[in-house]
Amino acid sequence: MKHTVFVDGQEGTTGLRIHEYLSKRDDIELLRAHPDRRKDPAERARLLNEADVAFLCLPDTAAREAVLLLNNPNTCLIDASTAHRTDPSWVFGLPELAPGQRDRLRRAKRIANPGCHATGFILLLRPLVDAGLVPRGLPVSATSITGYSGGGKKMIEQYEAGGDPRLASPRPYALKLAHKHIPEMMAHTGLTTPPVFLPIVSSFYKGLAVTLPLHFSELAPGTDGPRLQAALEQHYAGERFIRVMPLSDAATLDEGYFDVQGCNDTNRVDIFVFATNTQAVLMARLDNLGKGASGAAVQCMNLHLGVDEALGL
Repeated sequence: MKHTVFVDGQEGTTGLRIHEYLSKRDDIELLRAHPDRRKDPAERARLLNEADVAFLCLPDTAAREAVLLLNNPNTCLIDASTAHRTDPSWVFGLPELAPGQRDRLRRAKRIANPGCHATGFILLLRPLVDAGLVPRGLPVSATSITGYSGGGKKMIEQYEAGGDPRLASPRPYALKLAHKHIPEMMAHTGLTTPPVFLPIVSSFYKGLAVTLPLHFSELAPGTDGPRLQAALEQHYAGERFIRVMPLSDAATLDEGYFDVQGCNDTNRVDIFVFATNTQAVLMARLDNLGKGASGAAVQCMNLHLGVDEALGL
């Protein structure tokens, strides 16, 4: 038996990658709109309602509009936009978030796919907040460096066209301190104080690393590097797509630098703790087009359909 899948917004970066994952599978029948009708609401409504699973790879407003086109209660929507990530009637598409999250995803008909930066941030902090090591009210800061594919087609074209010397160096952005991922970062870690978050885009295609500094004096009494490491290892024990690296990973230290692109072409997240006696730097590395977008969406689809969670990934 094949499952029918429709990707609404199949021409964008995330939609194209989902198509790449699913076109190789013999258990999936991809529904496609005729190129001349892919923005026709009637055609989109027909395909959305015919699908077992529909991915929304659209801007926020268009994603909300797509939800209104759906009247088939059996269709599962997986929204890759920001529109529903803090909506309590949608299930957050991060299976590793907390105990019971996979069961919620299996039952859900509305799944909100996490943002790429938010994925790394949440995977670093949620276990530490749940363990009581990081206070919910702690004012934290984080930076995240990502490849330019995260900016979508327009940014990809800008970088690949060349000719602009400014693009040769990293570009910090979201300098109004209101990045669109901050609400989900708070909602799904339990933080009550908005983090100071600085994203940076650079001149490589894909790869992402979120960096979070911590002072032990601001954490629960007795917290140190080994205790942070143990909490992360315990939370992610047995996870196929989360790899907690050794404390102050010797291989990384020997290299003298951190390889942001080390998880490219995988659905994996690598988590690192580098620590002294008084401070720690936590880092999460992932492929912004994989576990940061399309791979995460397919992982959630697999869970919902009851097939191997890693199928096609």
